[in-house]
Amino acid sequence: MPTLSQSEIAALLQPYLVPAQPASPHAATALGQPLLQSLSDYLEILLKWNARTNLTAIRGPQEIVQRHFGESLFAAQHLAPTGTLLDFGSGAGFPGLPIQLLHPARQVTLAESQHKKSAFLREAVRTLQLPTQVWAARVEQMPPAQRFDTVTLRAVDDMAAALAAARARVAAGGQLAVLTTRALAPAGSDLHALPLSDAGVLALLRLD
Repeated sequence: MPTLSQSEIAALLQPYLVPAQPASPHAATALGQPLLQSLSDYLEILLKWNARTNLTAIRGPQEIVQRHFGESLFAAQHLAPTGTLLDFGSGAGFPGLPIQLLHPARQVTLAESQHKKSAFLREAVRTLQLPTQVWAARVEQMPPAQRFDTVTLRAVDDMAAALAAARARVAAGGQLAVLTTRALAPAGSDLHALPLSDAGVLALLRLD
């Protein structure tokens, strides 16, 4: 039996859905059954791995759906659905894997240098049958010329250092998307308050 039913997952995610607007082709509509099935499968494998290795400090299924899935999908709805994307320090796959699930046409790379976490990411990508790439090393070890249309960043230890390294990977005219607190958001960012969060924001910064 699944930990949460698809209807329970959908209800938990409802506050994170951006209402569809005719002027915005990237706004989300209601969650479809294929996406809910994938999220359910993702939750089950995450809980299974998290029981024996520390992938995420958040361990309850409801909170995982809200804090990890919900906030990642909220970010995904503010990004163009195509192009290349680097998830910097992906950890257990957030926000990169939910972005890939919502936008299958995106070319997503999950960068995670910790072996146990990168092994989990490979297993999740295999289980969910996604085209997502996993870079199991530090982002700084990527080819110097490799750039991405969007770089996402969330929950890193040294935000200042990570932001500097992430900026260096954004292609000209690309976007940096950071899930953080209002106090740590990069200067000049377009801020979007995260649902059900007191201080959390999605900070979007366009780089020339």
